[in-house]
Amino acid sequence: MLVLYANKYLLDLIKEGNAMRTKSTAIILCFFGGWLGIHKFYLGQNVAGILYLLFFWTCIPSLIAFVEFFVLLLMSDTEFNTNYNQLIASTSGAVSAKDATSALADLKGLFDSGIITAEEYEEKRQNLLKSL
Repeated sequence: MLVLYANKYLLDLIKEGNAMRTKSTAIILCFFGGWLGIHKFYLGQNVAGILYLLFFWTCIPSLIAFVEFFVLLLMSDTEFNTNYNQLIASTSGAVSAKDATSALADLKGLFDSGIITAEEYEEKRQNLLKSL
């Protein structure tokens, strides 16, 4: 029951794959639910998440999640965002005004829904404005 609730919560959070994923959330999910692959679903790697669910009884996903926990813990924020957040990865270079406006609207939606904090919103907004 808890797993179903957690997966529904994660699906609501992700909202079509455009949500801003945070490193700290991924680390916590990996630590507590890594053996079920919950962190894989959160990071958008659904096939890997399903494989974790299918083979959790073998303890192999637990061992892999243990290693992934430390990989995520030691990963830089820039590397995490490049790998798992398309919005930030797409804004690393110069962008058109239309793309930046669309990205700002998406970012505001994430902030309004409470997915990202005010500090994260302001930082990403400044980065988008600098890329113009």
